[in-house]
Amino acid sequence: GFVEYRVEDLVRQRIMGLALGYEDLNDHDALRHDLIFGLASGRLSGGRANCAALAGKSTLNRLERSGHKADRYCRIIADHEALAALFVTLFMDQHDRAPARIILDVDATDDRIHGHQEGRAFHGYYGHNCYLPLYVFCGDHLLSASLRTADRDPGKEALADISRIVKQIRNRWPRVRILIRGDSGFARDTLMTWCEDNHVDFLFGLAGNTRLYDRIDTLSTMVREEATSTG
Repeated sequence: GFVEYRVEDLVRQRIMGLALGYEDLNDHDALRHDLIFGLASGRLSGGRANCAALAGKSTLNRLERSGHKADRYCRIIADHEALAALFVTLFMDQHDRAPARIILDVDATDDRIHGHQEGRAFHGYYGHNCYLPLYVFCGDHLLSASLRTADRDPGKEALADISRIVKQIRNRWPRVRILIRGDSGFARDTLMTWCEDNHVDFLFGLAGNTRLYDRIDTLSTMVREEATSTG
């Protein structure tokens, strides 16, 4: 039969929509007639008369809902390992030569949930139901993004992403010096031990210790007064 929309076109259209904030497939029934969106997606006209340049929600839905090989509509299978590696590859491709040192920032932040989505959990620090995705950046470059529920410790789960990224970077840049940087949520023995064993520098914050503050209260007051008096 006649193929109107190639898989490449459908994937490009869907990704472009997500990048612009159109996460609902229903949005594409209007977007498929938008010339600017069509230009950004690489299609300005349909292949047949009375056919829109871009696909509608039903066509895109078949693509997304048929991820199993046994499905007769299956046209694409996600290679999760390749997708994860792509972000690191694109980052390294931006360099003409290997840098002497790079800093990888690891952090988790809230993605607020307003309904009853699967895996929702209340997070005491943020004060609402949310997911808690884990990100790894090098400067402005996103190297990893992992969707997680808010009831899990990001510090205990960061090792899998960090070890994968470090291994891929060192395969291409064997002499680069790597520093992992994060807040107190990542000051975990397993992660710090791995960094030491693999010659990776790390800089993590430490959470406050009220008992320690109580014990040094008198001493810290004396030091503060002396510093004030001597300038």
